[in-house]
Amino acid sequence: MARLVLPCKCAGLARMGLLGLVSSAPVNTYFSFPQSWFCVCFVSKELSLFISFIICSSPLVLDGHDVKLVSICVNGNELKEGEYLLDSRHLTLLSPPSGTFTLEIVNEIHPEQNTSLEGLYKSSGNFCTQCEAEGFRNITFYQDRPDIMAKYTCRIEADKSLYPVLLSNGNLIEQGDLEGGRHYALWEDPFKKPCYLFALVAGQLESRDDTFITRSGRKVSLRIWTPAQDVPKTAHAMYSLKAAMKWDEDVFGLEYDLDLFNIVAVPDFNIVTCRDWFQLSLKEGLTVFRDQEFSSDMGSRTVKRIADVSKLRNYQFPQDAGPMAHPVRPHSYIKVYEKGAEVVRMYKTLLGSQGFRKGMDLYFKRHDGQAVTCEDFFAAMRDANDADFANFLQWYSQAGTPLVKVTSSYDPKARTFSLKFCQEVPPTPGQPVKEPMFIPVALGLLDSTGKDIPLSCVYHDGTLQSVSSNDQPVYTTVLRVTKKEEEFVFSDISERPVPSLLRGYSSPIRLESDLTDSNLSFLLAHDSDEFNRWEAGQLLARKLMLSLVADFQQNKPLVLNPNFVHGLRSILGDSSLDKEFVAKTMTLPGEGEIMDMMGVADPDAVHSVRTFIRKQLAQELKAELLSTVEKNRSLYLASLEAPEYTELALQEYRTATNMTDQFAALAAIAQNPGKTRDDVLADFYSKWQHDFLVVNKWFALQAMSDVPGNVENVKSLLNHPAFDLRNPNKVYSLIGGFCGSPVNFHAKDGSGYKFLGEIVLQLDKLNPQVASRMVSAFSRWRRYDETRQNHAKAQLERIMSTNGLSENVFEIASKSLAA
Repeated sequence: MARLVLPCKCAGLARMGLLGLVSSAPVNTYFSFPQSWFCVCFVSKELSLFISFIICSSPLVLDGHDVKLVSICVNGNELKEGEYLLDSRHLTLLSPPSGTFTLEIVNEIHPEQNTSLEGLYKSSGNFCTQCEAEGFRNITFYQDRPDIMAKYTCRIEADKSLYPVLLSNGNLIEQGDLEGGRHYALWEDPFKKPCYLFALVAGQLESRDDTFITRSGRKVSLRIWTPAQDVPKTAHAMYSLKAAMKWDEDVFGLEYDLDLFNIVAVPDFNIVTCRDWFQLSLKEGLTVFRDQEFSSDMGSRTVKRIADVSKLRNYQFPQDAGPMAHPVRPHSYIKVYEKGAEVVRMYKTLLGSQGFRKGMDLYFKRHDGQAVTCEDFFAAMRDANDADFANFLQWYSQAGTPLVKVTSSYDPKARTFSLKFCQEVPPTPGQPVKEPMFIPVALGLLDSTGKDIPLSCVYHDGTLQSVSSNDQPVYTTVLRVTKKEEEFVFSDISERPVPSLLRGYSSPIRLESDLTDSNLSFLLAHDSDEFNRWEAGQLLARKLMLSLVADFQQNKPLVLNPNFVHGLRSILGDSSLDKEFVAKTMTLPGEGEIMDMMGVADPDAVHSVRTFIRKQLAQELKAELLSTVEKNRSLYLASLEAPEYTELALQEYRTATNMTDQFAALAAIAQNPGKTRDDVLADFYSKWQHDFLVVNKWFALQAMSDVPGNVENVKSLLNHPAFDLRNPNKVYSLIGGFCGSPVNFHAKDGSGYKFLGEIVLQLDKLNPQVASRMVSAFSRWRRYDETRQNHAKAQLERIMSTNGLSENVFEIASKSLAA
């Protein structure tokens, strides 16, 4: 179900009333914005809790952070100091009345000083809220948990000239002018929600307006609010919004249920992490899954799946293998959304599109408007399809990435093909012993001509099981691997097939198989599953890179396997393939991905090998790449560093008619240090300096550069007029980009580590959430050689010894040191 969620924050004096602590009821809020300070008043008549909460002798504990208490009243009577306790994190009512009562709190906050961007803050002159994950406690004292549900009515007052736009959740009920040049707006959200979805914006904004007609014929007003100069950039956003609303109706049967849909875009916003949030992985995992499916339907499903899996492998898998490993339903400070989306996807893989839709329908029928659990979602999927999911819930409770090993055998006399699976989940902090997982493995079998073999049944666990659909054979089936070891046998197979395993990446696992390089080359050329076609190329590239890294470390000459070159040549020459798919297939695995596969990570060797392969491919595929340039774009040729190819990239840069082409040319030119690189970077900034999103890409491109000694350039960019350490997106672009450069971040002299250590301590005073994300770059320091370990450890110890360190940074730094 759709709900308004604005990226905003609030601050000032807050008055909150709580009434009706047992059943569902509304929360009324009142905000007043004077000229020089910001006042927030919550006046709640009835607060509904999803859980049954009866106040007897037990104290009532409310969360609060950076909030100054002014007064507190129960049923209109002000409490004395001995009747409540106040500390830096909580407000506790020692003996609240039993049953229904009214609680009124007045508190003071200062949003203009809020650099953490949690709660209410000021962004580009506008007041905004971000309450996810635990920001509401920065606004007022409250039970800041996702299972506390309430309806909200919000009245906002402000100086009309300073804050002409006043927005909050739900529908606009009333608005008007007040004395002294002020005005007000009254918003009402008729649907219960947790406080992390509360949102408010007040400021100088303009909107792009449109309407959407729901499938029942109801008219919904759509508005996308941005600073005035950014309104022209919202045309595609409005198109996407309308397409997404229609897609939700078609795919999930969900109709938007409010009269107004507001979106607010502001420059300063945190990427949300999660701490002690029991079921956020379900809500946000489902949200991310819906986004992935919508984007797949609007574009190339294969390309989108490749992008999502690459992100999972580059960010989630390394985390799963380190001290910050966590289950999908976390108990500590961590981001869970992408992994949660993969769990939702497995339901669809197991049940099929129709079965998944049945499960979703039952889920909404049972739980719309409730605070739900992962078990509730599981039960809906199971019950709607009368399905046996055995140990599927292990995905929510066990940390780590399962490793699945597959071996195959063929019996020509019996005409049977066997696949043996062995799974293990490596130990992680706090979970030394793991149980087997429920792993859906989608697969097909290819014959010697590259065609899919029809499948009708499989022998497993002592029984012959049909895999046909409506008595018709299928070409892809889903095996349910639920034990530590088990075997599946396919019958009536006339020749030894080549198995296409884990089609569409049906489970978030690491897979090892006995597929030979010849098998992988065959799959790269013939597999009907385009994801697995890409995956075969990636597996070949990983094997090649690891082999060449070993040669490099032993000072052996580097030689590129001609079969690998031939495979990529066939991809380049296949005009029937999606061009973006070709680009993905031509992209080598990242250096971080290869280092994760090594016993002791060697950044220098991996970088040298990847650079060698790129140059060799550019040389040996020169003709094909030049042909590609004539029709599209190619970055490989710039690797050759020859003047004619630099000029070719410059020509692409100058003649580009869109950002994608121009930035691709800029990235190619930026690979090679020198005056040309400096001039083009300066020219690009000159053209785009007023577009902060583009400038962020410009920062990231330079930060990730492999140019030797790039740490000094990044340090100088800290003083660039367009950079602001208080802006999370700029930090992620510049500092986060630098941490993604194996050559410079992992420099053997420790300069990269020292730079990050200094930045983390500066950030922690401004925005602990952002600082915690940055310090996580140290989490796998023990994977490197002794010299690098000593440099990284020194920085972690320096961070830990700092007085006043935030809880966020302390948790990650301490776990990293203890790993």
